[in-house]
Amino acid sequence: MVKPAAAAEELLAWHPVDDGQESVRHALLAFLDARPDDACDRSCVPGHLTASALLVDATGGHALLTLHPRVGKWLQLGGHCEPGDPTLRAAALREAEEESGIGGLTIGPSPVHLAVHPITCSLGVPTRHLDVRYLVRAPAGAVERISDESDDLRWWPLDALPAGDGSLAALARACAAVL
Repeated sequence: MVKPAAAAEELLAWHPVDDGQESVRHALLAFLDARPDDACDRSCVPGHLTASALLVDATGGHALLTLHPRVGKWLQLGGHCEPGDPTLRAAALREAEEESGIGGLTIGPSPVHLAVHPITCSLGVPTRHLDVRYLVRAPAGAVERISDESDDLRWWPLDALPAGDGSLAALARACAAVL
């Protein structure tokens, strides 16, 4: 399981380019400091860090999104940290591979975006996901396979993602800046 100290190292090494993301980064670091034992564990009811990935095709023009069965919206791939995930980056890559069914993915060295959102997850009680987001690339010719964690998968033009709460669009802009 990702240790809060390892998550803090990843966030301390990343320097966002805008003040809003810097503010979220500091909030996540404060949460990690306040919850040194369980900040990355889904059993942490006040909230927990999650890891996700915007998976783009080899050209960088399209992103693979999942139609999330519980949320009912098109989202980036990702989720909870699991035993065996040494870092948030590793958790994001594992989630992207599991949810896309695509092998040979590559992940950027550091996060590209952070977001906090309320959700009722597997515990059945309201909580917050403090999501650390990465850019992941698929190899040329990659073919996705739907897993049981998704109702559907679809490639979307990076500049025409489905409307939502703005968080997905902000993630796409952050990834486009890196591409």
